[in-house]
Amino acid sequence: MLLVYITDYLKSGENVLVVGAYDPNDGRAASGKNGSRGDYIFTSGIWQTVWLEPVEKQYISQIKLVPDLKNNRLEVIAYTEDKELKVTAIADNGTSEVARTEGNSNMSFYLPIREPRLWSPDDPFLYGLKLQLKDRKGEIIDEVSSYFGMRSVSMGKVDGVLRPLLNGEFVFHIGLLDQGYWPDGAFTAPTDKALLYDIELAKRAGFNVIRKHIKVEPQRCYYHCDRLGLMVWQDMPNLWEPDGEDSVAVRKQFRDELKVMIDQHVSSPSIVMWVPFNENWGAFEATDITAWVKKYDPNRWVNGMSGYNYAPGYRKAYGDPGNGDFVDMHHYGKIEPKAIPRPDDKRAASLGEFGGKGLFVRGHMWPVRNDAYEMMLNREILTDTYVLMLTELEQMINYFGLSTAIYTQTTDVEHEINGLVTYDRKVEKMDLEKVKYINQEVIKCTRAK
Repeated sequence: MLLVYITDYLKSGENVLVVGAYDPNDGRAASGKNGSRGDYIFTSGIWQTVWLEPVEKQYISQIKLVPDLKNNRLEVIAYTEDKELKVTAIADNGTSEVARTEGNSNMSFYLPIREPRLWSPDDPFLYGLKLQLKDRKGEIIDEVSSYFGMRSVSMGKVDGVLRPLLNGEFVFHIGLLDQGYWPDGAFTAPTDKALLYDIELAKRAGFNVIRKHIKVEPQRCYYHCDRLGLMVWQDMPNLWEPDGEDSVAVRKQFRDELKVMIDQHVSSPSIVMWVPFNENWGAFEATDITAWVKKYDPNRWVNGMSGYNYAPGYRKAYGDPGNGDFVDMHHYGKIEPKAIPRPDDKRAASLGEFGGKGLFVRGHMWPVRNDAYEMMLNREILTDTYVLMLTELEQMINYFGLSTAIYTQTTDVEHEINGLVTYDRKVEKMDLEKVKYINQEVIKCTRAK
């Protein structure tokens, strides 16, 4: 989030505010698929929310909220320009106040939450939060409202196998690769209702996680995931040509933007994992960056290189960083033991992408040559193929230690026609009731352990 102060430029009467952005799009900035590779529609400029807001001279510019279940408390930091102001934090459960405390701005202080109701995909409970900024006389000079979820992420062994634990419990991650593209706006959803549709689609089909694929969404998206209970793996957009990762300045820019992404979304309970790199794309110093992310935000899992095995000939092919919380492979063929990574004493096993089965739907395709990893003849065969893959995945969970699987993908995206729904969101390409049933059966089998 970029803050620009315009007070000194205002004049009496009518003012015209012009907002511009410099976007060279030459591969030296983290741009994801909207880069110089050229096989997706080119977009440029501002695509996230821009707003104008009047503020006091001293105000709360940003907050950081970190749940601490071990001590039944919430860490709070309220950022202000003045370093010596008091902040009162008040939490509620929707009907009544549950906690109140006071601390200093720009410093951690803790709000006790006794017998917290935990956030999870099954029960995405959110506490309300009010922060009051006070001057040296004790007068309230700014007030903001927010929310938080009490949840923990950790690693632990279940029946001798290392697993990701949410609130101390292993629940298999069955998710969707979610790229967040729209045919009429590319990165920008046409409405909030459209943004919400994709999230509700994932929930309706029985998925408990989405992997936001090399794109960072507006905060509104994560708000919907927070309140509806959809876990998020958040990718960092990657660099592209020309050898952007080999420039000292570009590497610093990537690291700076990675930190900004974490800082902006650190308070969202739905975001449970950071993914710095995908399939060696624009990768550099993968082991060091994975370690830095884990140290900077120890309250989330880190998947340093999703699909380290994929595109082994891509440039330097950094491959498996060897650290983080997951060993993650991508596989678009038959679900079988040789396609599945094995957990070890430090990392759980993750199938970061699989499936990708396609279906032509006339009248609902992007006007280019459409493709997928494998084409299906009709809706029924596509649905049955998905059910079979999930049944095979259950074997991988029980006998080979698999902990996560991300299906490609939520919607068709331009030439990629392997979504649950078409690019225009008008046609459901699978029987979602059958998809939901098998997803829930697989999740249920892991909870029985």
